[in-house]
Amino acid sequence: MKSVTVDRPRAWSPRINWRDPLTLTVIAVALVLACLSLFPTAMLFYGSFTTEPLGQRGALTVANYAAAYADPETYTLLLDSFLFALGSSIFSLVLALTLAWVTVRTNAPWRGLFELTAIVPNIFPPVLIAISWTLLLSPSVGLLNAVLKSAFNLSSAPFNIYSMTGLVFVEGLVLTPLAYLIISAALRGMDPALEESARIAGSNQFQIVRRITFPLMRPAILAAGMLNFVRALESFDTPAIIALPARIEVFTTKIYREALAAYPPNYNLAATYGVSLLAIALVFVALYRHYTARVETFATVTGKGYRPHTIDLGRWKYAASGGALAILVLIVVLPVFMLFTMSVLPYFHVPTMESLDLVSLKHYKYLVENDRIYRAIGNSLILAVAGATVAMLLAALTAYITVKTRVAGRGILEGLTFLPWAFPSTALAIGLLWGYVQIPLPIYGTLWILMIAYVTRFLPYGLRSVSSTIVQIHNELEEASRVCGGGFLTTLRRILFPLMRPGLIAGWILLATIFMREFSLSLFLYTPTSEPVGPLLYFLWLDGMTGPVGALGILVSVVSAVLVIIARRFARLAD
Repeated sequence: MKSVTVDRPRAWSPRINWRDPLTLTVIAVALVLACLSLFPTAMLFYGSFTTEPLGQRGALTVANYAAAYADPETYTLLLDSFLFALGSSIFSLVLALTLAWVTVRTNAPWRGLFELTAIVPNIFPPVLIAISWTLLLSPSVGLLNAVLKSAFNLSSAPFNIYSMTGLVFVEGLVLTPLAYLIISAALRGMDPALEESARIAGSNQFQIVRRITFPLMRPAILAAGMLNFVRALESFDTPAIIALPARIEVFTTKIYREALAAYPPNYNLAATYGVSLLAIALVFVALYRHYTARVETFATVTGKGYRPHTIDLGRWKYAASGGALAILVLIVVLPVFMLFTMSVLPYFHVPTMESLDLVSLKHYKYLVENDRIYRAIGNSLILAVAGATVAMLLAALTAYITVKTRVAGRGILEGLTFLPWAFPSTALAIGLLWGYVQIPLPIYGTLWILMIAYVTRFLPYGLRSVSSTIVQIHNELEEASRVCGGGFLTTLRRILFPLMRPGLIAGWILLATIFMREFSLSLFLYTPTSEPVGPLLYFLWLDGMTGPVGALGILVSVVSAVLVIIARRFARLAD
């Protein structure tokens, strides 16, 4: 019988074959990633080093940096930014560790219910969570403050959301779901044989946690902490609602004040602060990638089937459930309750039994009759569906090139996808403004610049989702396709894409929900004709229209949930 020789994937040849589909795909992906990542980065630096304002060509200068760092308030800004990011990341880790330990490693009842903490917040815009907690803990009209004052006969409100503590508290709640996903995945992947060996050797549960469990979990905890530190440092959703009224200055609020709140706007100084924020974020994202790599060196998953060891808490299991329930209430129940209450009351006040007589749907009627809201929801839907599709297609091609081929320069592609991961939304928006105002393309002021910004900023999220799927596809399937005469495009379309479908659908769902509720990028780049939901919610809040804010928040959350359901159903039908 004649044997068949199968060609292994070949390394990139120094001689470029311009007719090879793989070659053309690699070049096209590289050019797109370079435009998405390097262009706004270069323009951000240009804006920080030029003498002229936005839209004009000037000479290079360091005067903008001299002005920024000669100002004593800049160092207060640096300190407050680090305190905010550090406090938020630590608080989110405490909540995530507690929740992950209860749901994964204990026999506490209703564990499945508590996993909603990691799912439900993904469909709520973070700006709405900040608004909800503002109405709960405001010293003047906060619902919880009013209840506590009445219950304990207090003369003043016990909590003040307009403080650094309040800012850290709310941002920590926003960041907890991501930390929970990272930590719970590490707990589920831990081999119970290691803990069983320590138990047989006579160690008690506390010693096992201190000597075995925690050391194995440390890389995952550090990775989650670093990632949440960066996310808090670059966050503008929570600071826009709490820090700006409280006159707490962090990097993102400073960029906002210089670019949008000052008259005349100083985009040069905004770009200078954006470069500083990008440099700090790059350092900590590099640390995150380092600790993520260390997680792999601590891997304990083997070929054996096993389930994580479940700790019997005895009579303490209900106390553990109570703690997890409290976290669920803080992150999900109270914000949803406040949004719904805002949406059905004619004006915001502390609800009483008499408030039931005032319940109406007039704010939902306002949404139906308002053309601006119709346009904003339509714009967000276009950005969510089209943007997520474009991003996942680009992510799939990038993942294939970096994971499944040995072409020279694939490390450069990985670097180009790494840069947006560290690019703060406010800094990216300033870079895009400098770039697309300078070039004669009809992009600025349209949905196109928003889509470019969304795809650039959140491409790494989709890439991570599809990369974890494509790495599991064995090379034998591609080899079998080539033996049968299938070329690169045929193999990609008929073999790889169908097998990558779970990762593609998961990434699409994640990106669609993010695009639907995105706020920070949109605020800097939108115009009245291209206004999405995020800025609309913010300006309705600034105008004191709490009822329409609650109704629109509920509507956006329902639309995001419907997108998730449709995508999941499509995935099942495709299977």
